[in-house]
Amino acid sequence: MRRELRHPGVVGTHDVDASALAADLRAAVAGDVDFSVTARALTTMDASNYRRVPVGTVAPRDAADVAAVLEVCRAHGATPVVARGGGTSIGGQATGTGVVLDLTRHMAGLVSLDPEERTAVVGPGLVLDRLRAAARPYGLTFGPDPSTHSRCTLGGMIGNNACGAHSVAWGTTADNVRSLDVVTYGGGRLTLGRNGQGAPPGLVDLVDRHLALLRTGYPAGLPRRISGYALDALLPERGVDVVRSFCGSEGTLGVVTEAAVRLVPLPAEPVLVVLGYADESAAAEAAAGLLPYSPLTVEGMAADLVRGAGGLPRGGAWLFVEMDGEGPARGLVRAADALDSTLVRDPAGQRALWRIREDAAGTATRTPEGGEAWPGWEDCAVPPARLGAYLREFRALLADFGLRGIPYGHFGDGCVHVRIDFDLWTAQGVRDFRRFSEAVADLVVAHGGSLSGEHGDGQARAELLPRMYGEELVALFGAVKDVWDPDGGLNPGMLVRPKPLDSGLRFEGLPLVGVGREAARCVGVAKCRTEGPSSGSSVMCPSYRATGEEKHSTRGRARLLHEMALGEVITDGWRSEEVREALDLCLSCKGCRSDCPVGVDMAAYKAEFLDRHYAGRRAWRRPRSHWTMGGLPRWLALFGRGVNLATRLPLAPRLAGVTPERPMPKVADRTFVSWFGERGSRRPPTLTVWPDTFTNHLAPEVGRAAVRVLEDAGLGMSLPSGRVCCGLTYVSTGRLGAARKVMRRTLDVLDVSAAPGPVVVLEPSCAATLRTDLPELLPDDPRAARLAASVLTFAEALETLAPDWTPPRLDRPVTGQTHCHQHAVLGDTADRRLRARAGLTGEPAGGCCGLAGNFGFEPDHYAVSVACAEDRLLPALRATPQGTTVLADGFSCRTQIADLSDHRARHLAEVLAEGLEDGPGVGAGSGAGSGSGSGPGGSAS
Repeated sequence: MRRELRHPGVVGTHDVDASALAADLRAAVAGDVDFSVTARALTTMDASNYRRVPVGTVAPRDAADVAAVLEVCRAHGATPVVARGGGTSIGGQATGTGVVLDLTRHMAGLVSLDPEERTAVVGPGLVLDRLRAAARPYGLTFGPDPSTHSRCTLGGMIGNNACGAHSVAWGTTADNVRSLDVVTYGGGRLTLGRNGQGAPPGLVDLVDRHLALLRTGYPAGLPRRISGYALDALLPERGVDVVRSFCGSEGTLGVVTEAAVRLVPLPAEPVLVVLGYADESAAAEAAAGLLPYSPLTVEGMAADLVRGAGGLPRGGAWLFVEMDGEGPARGLVRAADALDSTLVRDPAGQRALWRIREDAAGTATRTPEGGEAWPGWEDCAVPPARLGAYLREFRALLADFGLRGIPYGHFGDGCVHVRIDFDLWTAQGVRDFRRFSEAVADLVVAHGGSLSGEHGDGQARAELLPRMYGEELVALFGAVKDVWDPDGGLNPGMLVRPKPLDSGLRFEGLPLVGVGREAARCVGVAKCRTEGPSSGSSVMCPSYRATGEEKHSTRGRARLLHEMALGEVITDGWRSEEVREALDLCLSCKGCRSDCPVGVDMAAYKAEFLDRHYAGRRAWRRPRSHWTMGGLPRWLALFGRGVNLATRLPLAPRLAGVTPERPMPKVADRTFVSWFGERGSRRPPTLTVWPDTFTNHLAPEVGRAAVRVLEDAGLGMSLPSGRVCCGLTYVSTGRLGAARKVMRRTLDVLDVSAAPGPVVVLEPSCAATLRTDLPELLPDDPRAARLAASVLTFAEALETLAPDWTPPRLDRPVTGQTHCHQHAVLGDTADRRLRARAGLTGEPAGGCCGLAGNFGFEPDHYAVSVACAEDRLLPALRATPQGTTVLADGFSCRTQIADLSDHRARHLAEVLAEGLEDGPGVGAGSGAGSGSGSGPGGSAS
């Protein structure tokens, strides 16, 4: 394979023999060399609007490997090299056309931490939160904390001179770096510091010849001046600070291999003050006046970003101000002249409010009406005192161009983030994108500001730097680049001699409809790449946390689907084995549907891909589990308890395409439908209970318990008059034609020509399918929308239909698992309230149980399934005190708990039924029947 590359400093082109380059790299480095289609597709984009296709990737093991990579690339016609950390850059600077260095795999260590000196030595691939966790026991932290702190790397922060919410107190990354070990493209191994330490030959002389320009060419009064090279740090009166001048150079001068950084004391008593103001301009104008009170943060956002979030004081815009100590916090409130204020000392309450701010980078990518908004003018900064005036003019400029965006950000530093609804799909829209970028650059400069206040220039803003700095200073940037990198091999096209801001957009050539367009929703903020145990109730992305591989993250899969739709890197479309392999470990948990800030729904994309991937192929090409586990409702309807006999055959797992490491669930002696058919409802029907496959055939005790509780609440019920199925197992295995057929038959049985009345679904995965997949797969059938709108969970039904009912008082602790689909689609607010009313204290574990329906039963998935359970569920169960009730409404969750622990989990309905006065008699003997029966319903899903 030969790939043509254009050298940034040479007119014309030269060829790179990718196969020879890969072979030489493999011979030279100890790390991982990957020139595969998958590796290239995963690194074509970062979190920006841009796309560049690399030749291949290398994950070096150490500094010697980095030097070897650069040497080989020099020998291959000065092949470009770009260093990449978490890939969350928004200017395009974490992508490249040559070799991408993945510094997160092997160079992610914490080398040392000295609490006495308050310093740490880190590898460039170390994720910020890992450093902060290591420093926390000593009462220390790393000051800069961008909202991507759970996945951004120290190397990336150095490259972009990242800041974050606490920069008003602790400064930018450049303020917190003591020394850097770097390798230049020419092979130099340098340790950068102050007093000219580590400067490449000629750098200091070049600065000495331009002292006047450096003293006068940079705007003053800007705490967030990130654009361009910080060459003024090399002035004699500033200590010829080479390390500071390197920070923010976006990988264009050298590759960081190790960094010594400063740590700062954690606040002794952090208190969050939220101040409400009439509007955004009032909040912005107030921010600068708070700085004399020594705040740790001054963050601003307006109502159009918050979108109804609770816990905020009165107002149309808010400042989030963190103070150290309640006394200083109350003093700030008195001085703030705000409409209203809230003072929060509770750490959990603070985290809940901060989550609003941290999710803003994703929330802002959608307009309130659900339209798309993109980076492109993401993080400019003006002097804080001018922020209010700037924002008014910025909003007016948006209106002039017919654009919408939601400004928010670091108001105390005058730094504003915004995503704008640019039309980047059409030629006219791209022209407007350029015109607006030029106009807003002039506006920023008119206010004495910086084009970038946090994330660097990349390709998005570098072309506009002459408007800010003038041609002479920008020419000096180029001269400095040539001193450090005369071959022009490091991240060409970024910052110096940049490509046009409207070229190489990632939307070029992408179909306007279909899964490619949907995958393009992923803007790359990489919340799915959070390392370690998931936090809070978050589910996304269990397979990434189990494997640590980008291709198993939501973002990675979205990138592969994006490239599949483009057809340049992945050329075989829906038949792509690379995409199939990446999606194979997707649990279809739907966690990304709610946890992803932009609502990427990988479960839906996977279902469509599998459907198209196997379309027109012989049946045997599909995994056997797609026919067995995927057709479970049909097999149970046909054979009932006979399935138990089949699963005991010696070759049953192999024939069924399931793993032998896991016992198969036992089919009950009598179905829930049969039991209800004999018993009936003891009250006039007011609702329909949905007899899903799992409740009907595998856990009828759940259905019986639910009937008992619902009747105690004064509710009567009926079952559908025929066999119904939500289609879940067909959707999850990508058999969408079969799913639609089953769904239509179900709608015929229910005859939902009018509103069907409340439909109570006990299995969360089936409720989620009815509420979302059903109307999405049958958009032209109004009955589907009517049924979806009628679905209630067990807790929702009790709260909505029997609001005066008092549940039994149980007064015991609980743990367990909230089903992923409930978390992502249904919500568990009603469940939380019901548990509280019943005296059930404690919370189920967050994360994903790892079984996920057919996923955990399929061959080669068992280890990942167990690893997902080890994320949150199994540790929570091991820590469970004696007498704790284990709750899990999902059949998969209960099965996983039974398979991997000594606990027995139960549905909330079972626990409540036992608490009723005659609860123990509810199921007595009712599980022992003489057959599955037929009753008024049949098997269901």
